[in-house]
Amino acid sequence: MDERRRESGFRERTRIDDARERLREAVSPVDRTETVAVADADGRTLAESVAARRAVPGESRAAVDGFAVAASTTFGASDRSPALLAADGDIGDGGGTRGAHRVDAGEPLPSGADAVVPVGGATRVDDTVEVFDPVAVCDGVASVGSDVAAEQSMYDPGRQLRPPDLGLLRAAGVETVTVRERPRVAVVPVGDDLVDDEPGPGESVETDSLTVARLVERWGGVARRQDPVGDEVASIGEALQEAAAGADVVATTGGSGLGESDRVPDALASAGSLFVHGIAATPGESLGLGTVEETPVVVLPGGPAACVVGAVQFLRPAVTWAEGREHEEPPTGPAMLARKVPSEPGVRTYVRVRFDAEGGQRVAVPIRSDGPLSHSSVGLADGWVEIREGIEGLPEGDLVAVQRWGWSP
Repeated sequence: MDERRRESGFRERTRIDDARERLREAVSPVDRTETVAVADADGRTLAESVAARRAVPGESRAAVDGFAVAASTTFGASDRSPALLAADGDIGDGGGTRGAHRVDAGEPLPSGADAVVPVGGATRVDDTVEVFDPVAVCDGVASVGSDVAAEQSMYDPGRQLRPPDLGLLRAAGVETVTVRERPRVAVVPVGDDLVDDEPGPGESVETDSLTVARLVERWGGVARRQDPVGDEVASIGEALQEAAAGADVVATTGGSGLGESDRVPDALASAGSLFVHGIAATPGESLGLGTVEETPVVVLPGGPAACVVGAVQFLRPAVTWAEGREHEEPPTGPAMLARKVPSEPGVRTYVRVRFDAEGGQRVAVPIRSDGPLSHSSVGLADGWVEIREGIEGLPEGDLVAVQRWGWSP
C-alpha cells in the first residue's frame, strides 16, 4: 500500500452504488445444478423451467359452499317463484329429473352438475331444495385446469421458490426440480491476535467470521469458515488462493484498514487484483473489493458494525448474483426517529437503531456505540436507518424507513 495513503487516510472513497456495480461485473452465476425434491426446494433458485404434469384442479370442484345443480334447472328462479329441486336427487338438465346436492367448497361436483348455487341463494325444506337465485353454467365452479392447465409452464429459471410455490408444484404433479447449487462462500478471518477459544493477554475471540458465515447461510449460500490467518502479506495471499480454489465468493474479515497490521488489501493486490479500497460509507469505509483467480473477494472491515454493514451491502448481493438472481434491498418498516442523528455529506451513513413504542407510535432509538469494536451496538439493533449521500443528518421526530438487515429472503 502506498505509505502516503496509509498516512493520509481514505481521501478518495468509492460510492456504494459504483462499488457494487464493479463487484457485480466480477461475479459469475454458479453453473452447477442439482435435482432436489420439491419438498426440499424452499428458497432454492430454479435452473430450469418447470411445467405442470397434470391440471389443477384435476376434476371440476365446488368453488363455494352451496348446492350443486344443473344450471338449466334454476332458470327463472326468484324469491316469489323459487325453482324446486329434489334434495339429493339425480341432477338433470331440465328434461328429466331435477335434483340438488349440498356441497362444500373443494368437493368434486356430483354427476350431472355444472354449477353451484351459493349458500344464501337456496334453502332446503324437508326433501326439497328451493332455489331463489338462478345460476349459469360454471357459476361457483372451479373447472378442470382453471388454476393450472396440464403442461402449462409454471416457473422460469432464476425464480427463488417459496412455500406456496412448493404446494402448487406438488398439486401439479411435479415431484422434483432442477436448481442451482448454493453458492460456496469461503470466510477468511485475518489477525495475529485472533483465537477460537479462551483468549489470553492481548488476544481476542474471533467472532466476525461466525457472524458472516451465518448471514451467508440465511441468504442461501454455503459458508466455509477457515482458520484465522496472521497479518503477513504472504500468509494472507496463500489463504486467499486456497479459499478461492473451492469457492464462488471469498470474504475476509479484519485487516482492511490503514494501520501497519492491515495487510489484506496488499495481499489481495499481490495475489490477484484490488479494484476498490475505501467506500463512501460509515461504518465500513475501509471495505475493499477484488478478485483472486477470477473469484470475487469482499474485504470486510473487522469491527462488528462495519463488518455487518459491508456484508449486507456487498456480500449478500454477491451471493444473490452467484445464485442467478437479482439483488433486492432489505425490507423496511416506518418508525419515528427518537433523536436527531448527524451524517457526513457525500457519505452513506448507517445508523443502528432499536424499536420502542411511544403513544402507540413505533419509535426508532439510535443505539449509542462505544467504538468500532462494540458488539452490543449490533446485537441489540433491530435494524438501521440509511442516510443517503445527499442528506446532512436527520431531525428528531422524522419518519424514517428502518432496514431490517437480519431478514432472510
